[in-house]
Amino acid sequence: MDDISSINPKKDSSLAMMLEANRRSWDIYTFDTHDMFVKDAEVFANCAKTKVTDNLENWYTKQANVDINLKEFDVILMRKDPPFDMDYIYATYLLEQAENSGVLVVNKPQSLRDANEKLFALNFPHCMPKTLVCANQNRIKEFIDQQNTVVVKPLDGMGGRDIFKLTHGDDNINEVLEYLTNNGKRQIITQEFLSAISKGDKRILLINGKPIDYALARMPAKGNFKGNLAAGATGIGQELSSRDRYLCEQISPTLKAKGLMFVGLDVIGDYITEINVTSPTCIRELDSQFGLNIAGELFDVIEQHINHT
Repeated sequence: MDDISSINPKKDSSLAMMLEANRRSWDIYTFDTHDMFVKDAEVFANCAKTKVTDNLENWYTKQANVDINLKEFDVILMRKDPPFDMDYIYATYLLEQAENSGVLVVNKPQSLRDANEKLFALNFPHCMPKTLVCANQNRIKEFIDQQNTVVVKPLDGMGGRDIFKLTHGDDNINEVLEYLTNNGKRQIITQEFLSAISKGDKRILLINGKPIDYALARMPAKGNFKGNLAAGATGIGQELSSRDRYLCEQISPTLKAKGLMFVGLDVIGDYITEINVTSPTCIRELDSQFGLNIAGELFDVIEQHINHT
């Protein structure tokens, strides 16, 4: 994970998981991707034994760093935030070696590589809004003309960064597309603008393909269209609709087959816009609003898997 000293303890899902591990008397070690190394064909991490408490002022203590062979762990939770860059890819290769030694890695390293959060939904076209993936600016502008209003975003970002809403006739279309596509050299995703964003960008959490009964509808801040908490949206919990459950049913078998044990599904209106597999959040918000223990449900599944193997 990213440095534990830099997280927001009030809403950090990785901390929620560590608090649950603490309740189960598990030993917790934390490290970042750059702390892993290979020596004599074995993968190690320079990591620190970490204690956590549910305290917004003082939420962790760490012991001195030590080198530990990854195969010594029962489970490794890969919770590194995007950007999904080559360093991230390299980290999944090293984690795959740990997996080959019998360690459970959540989520599965190969599937982290395979399931791009913006493109993975292409496997479920009947669940998606109208979408264009393309680097060609003229083709994108044709799509804007057809849809009138679209949202454009990079394929490797998070937290609402570099997401733009464009409408036919806007005078900044060329500038935005040149920037996002790197002058036609980089693929981006363009989707029809969904007016249902006014009712929130729902985050649905799935554990081993099974959805939590409540979603966090992230309501855009006034004057904004982005349903990202990091972009100022407000999270309001609500029960899953029948359409939400239908969408979860469509993707569930694939999630389980790919070892994607903890996933965040983003839904606007009737459509999936993203399938988040790297470091899905919103555990703490849903726990506090509905008296849940989502990390507990996840760790039940993890323990079952470890005991089974």
